Amino acid sequence: MEKRLAYAALLPVLLLTLRILPLPSGSPNGSGDVCGEGKTLPPPASRYVVRFLEYRRAEEHREYLDGGLRGAALAASWRWVERRNPAAAFPTDFAVLEIRDAHREAVVAAVRALGRVRDVHADATYSRSVLSAPDRPPPRRGKLFTAMSFEGEEEGEEMANSSSVTWGRRLLLQRSQVTSLFGAERLWGRGFTGRKVKMAIFDTGIRADHPHFRNIKERTNWTNEDTLNDNLGHGTFVAGVIAGQDAECPGFAPDTEIYAFRVFTDAQISYTSWFLDAFNYAIATGMDVLNLSIGGPDYLDLPFVEKVWELTANNIIMVSAIGNDGPLYGTLNNPADQSDVIGVGGIDYNNHIASFSSRGMTTWELPHGYGRVKPDVVAYSRDIIGSKISTGCKTLSGTSVASPVVAGVVCLLFSIIPEDKRKSILNPAAMKQALVEGASKLSGPNMYEQGAGKLDLWQSYEILKNYQPRASIFPTRLDFTDCPYFWPFCRQPMYAGAMPVIFNATILNGMGVIGYVKDQPLWQPSEDIGNLLSVHFTYSDVIWPWTGYLALHLQVKDEGSQFSGIISGSVTLTIYTPAAHGESSPRTSTCVLYLKIKVVPTPVRSKRILWDQYHNIKYPLGYVPRDSLNVHNDILDWHGDHLHTNFHILFNMLRDAGYYIETLGSPLTCFDASNYGTLLMVDLEDEYFDEEIQKLRDDVMHKGLGIAVFAEWYHVDTMVKMTFFDENTRSWWTPITGGANIPALNELLAPFGIALGDKILTGDFSINGEQTHYASGTDIVQFPADGFLHSFQLQENSKSAQDHIGTIDTENSQEKSKLSSILGMMEAGEGRIAVYGDSNCLDSSHMVTNCYWLLRKILEFTGNRVKDPVLFSEAAQLKFPVFENMHQPSRRSDVNFSTYSTVIGKELICHQDSRFEVWGTKGYGVQPTGTTRKLPEYQMDESSSSPNVTIQIPDSRQDKVERLQINLSTPDAAKFDDKRDYFGFIGHEEV
Repeated sequence: MEKRLAYAALLPVLLLTLRILPLPSGSPNGSGDVCGEGKTLPPPASRYVVRFLEYRRAEEHREYLDGGLRGAALAASWRWVERRNPAAAFPTDFAVLEIRDAHREAVVAAVRALGRVRDVHADATYSRSVLSAPDRPPPRRGKLFTAMSFEGEEEGEEMANSSSVTWGRRLLLQRSQVTSLFGAERLWGRGFTGRKVKMAIFDTGIRADHPHFRNIKERTNWTNEDTLNDNLGHGTFVAGVIAGQDAECPGFAPDTEIYAFRVFTDAQISYTSWFLDAFNYAIATGMDVLNLSIGGPDYLDLPFVEKVWELTANNIIMVSAIGNDGPLYGTLNNPADQSDVIGVGGIDYNNHIASFSSRGMTTWELPHGYGRVKPDVVAYSRDIIGSKISTGCKTLSGTSVASPVVAGVVCLLFSIIPEDKRKSILNPAAMKQALVEGASKLSGPNMYEQGAGKLDLWQSYEILKNYQPRASIFPTRLDFTDCPYFWPFCRQPMYAGAMPVIFNATILNGMGVIGYVKDQPLWQPSEDIGNLLSVHFTYSDVIWPWTGYLALHLQVKDEGSQFSGIISGSVTLTIYTPAAHGESSPRTSTCVLYLKIKVVPTPVRSKRILWDQYHNIKYPLGYVPRDSLNVHNDILDWHGDHLHTNFHILFNMLRDAGYYIETLGSPLTCFDASNYGTLLMVDLEDEYFDEEIQKLRDDVMHKGLGIAVFAEWYHVDTMVKMTFFDENTRSWWTPITGGANIPALNELLAPFGIALGDKILTGDFSINGEQTHYASGTDIVQFPADGFLHSFQLQENSKSAQDHIGTIDTENSQEKSKLSSILGMMEAGEGRIAVYGDSNCLDSSHMVTNCYWLLRKILEFTGNRVKDPVLFSEAAQLKFPVFENMHQPSRRSDVNFSTYSTVIGKELICHQDSRFEVWGTKGYGVQPTGTTRKLPEYQMDESSSSPNVTIQIPDSRQDKVERLQINLSTPDAAKFDDKRDYFGFIGHEEV
């Protein structure tokens, strides 16, 4: 009864925009097999989710709607969608209706007007589909997931990169089971085998008579295929790693109770709604551990994300793969990137990060904040031995097999606690504490590659066997002198006058699902010199479920401009949690985060670069297409476009060249141009405030600022051609912009007489022997006299891009090469400007060749007035201005850009990534009153919220927890006006 009440109490805190499919009911033969009702199609566009203010039986909700919609015209316009599934045994707070399109507006308005209705949503609003290139398989339906595990070596990488000695060592280790490599036998010898642990495996299913498993308790099917069996082998393999009993390929916890949730079809397709119903059933049936070996990039699939919060809030420990999109940075998969989930990366047998393992940091927090450390731990992920689909063993590689390695360890560790004490001691935070504190740090990888390090079963056992509920911080320290583990912090020291350095740590609260920070965190320097460091904090108002964040905003005071040395000290904060059952006082725990900061004198202006992060828009906020249209296997721009994600190699190069790079996640009014030699603007998709345009002009003309712009393609017809139908949401999905927002950039550059065009150019060229590839870049169509403009023979692929739905095959292209202007440099007043039409040569995601050599020459000019004799040759200087107005692109008028923009319809505000003195203001040299940026083409949401500039910022999860305390039992309870800006919340929720 308590479990059911807890389940019912937590549901109101979520946004359940579900798509409900016919789901299984209990098997009459008592076998524990639960199968679907045959093949069904994804729900049509006319299905809507109606959420209520209170929990009641579904039949009561139905009767209420019947009574409220009795009008003759309405009665025939909608139909109640019956949901025959295990969750039907519990009270619910939502219904699914099918509404005729012709009467949709009238019915939806009538439903919203009912007193017990909270809101109405179109079904499955946030899921995404994959758009394939035309020479690839057809577009894949369903929620966007990355690839599952794969067999064999990855193009012989290990063989090529290993000596004969290490190769032989790997083969020798391969003969050992992964269970032996982590020492599972030591716990087996003590009688711990995962007994009485309920393990939910969300995968492709399992066969009931498989000889490798002794304890398959239940199989359920949540797909639209009428089978419970695993026809792919992935689910069986995962189950084998966790709980197999075969001597050749044993699992970690052979006595674990297996609950197989078949959530993927044979075509590896799944939908958000399938997961939501399966998650609900896992909660209702009291699972202990859940493994999801697959993830995807859509952390804004809010029904999915919030359902994971609910799942862990119900004390289910979730383990998930970090993704197989390595070695690229910024490619973490959801839900493994959530702080309440144990995210698992992969290593090989040489303790190197596997090439395929996705790298951090998290990108939820951009542009105003900084990402969290993920993965949490790493485990062996190459050539892991597990169960075949029917009998025997095989090997697979991928983080989706590293995830069940950790899940198996979690089941084994779960069983070391006496059964009657497990629920009072074990929880997602406590288990993560045991894993990250017990892990062994690897030499070589940084923390955004390995997290806490390699899984250590025995050390985690030592921590957990005597565990007392407590809170902790992960990571426990920030050390600028420990490289490479604390990259990028250890690569660049701090100095006075810089933008704040933000470090985002995770609070783990093993004391309870809800916790709070008592008083404010306290910075305590070890020596008096530490007072030169100013530390501001932002943190979770409510630590829920089990986890929160603590963000440190670090800034060296002006009086430290000549200081060189180390500042050390600690940050302490106290967490308290409401008293547990049988206790009379709240639980409290004090956490400590140790700091060791390297400080140098403030560098000269010419060596200081400011990176514009604010004007970047990435997936999943909207359909932002890839920058290089010749890339077939990655259709979306989702890697963060941050100096420490897909531009991390660029960051290292600039540091090696002696530059100091800072990041601005606020408007251009929020920095003092007199401190910087160059503003670096790369691959930007957003608009600009009028105040930004005016200030940047003044900064260049009167303050001597240099600007370096690296643009991308923008061609409206190509974007329209890239529109596709998303089978999951039953709606058309269209790019919100091109590779970069050229119309916005042209407005920004207009005061200097510069404009970019709408061509899509591809090809190779060289300057003074330096070869460079130009990948889907644009051209320069306007440039002033006396400027220096370089043109090269390149293919114009604008027409090809349309014909190939956004994919350009340059090798087979019939387009002839044309002379196109792509690189321009000029002096403007006291400042300097350089413009280049492509950014792919700086982006490590899909780089063919780099153009770092060109960037260095540009920075010498923009920051230090040094003119390279080749780039500034007399032949390149314009005697007359270039002006091709007909080729300047216009904005799309059919896209509501304000939905995705941090500018359109928003207030001009300096956020908490800017200098402390301008937090919450409009910035430098801007009048206190200002207008909201508007464009005539776009519709806008006129609402805006004032910034919170106090030391403590609100956490949207506070709202969810508060809802638990609201009495929803009376029919006339006030309605929720659920118009919160979820995109804004995601942008700063973790700071």
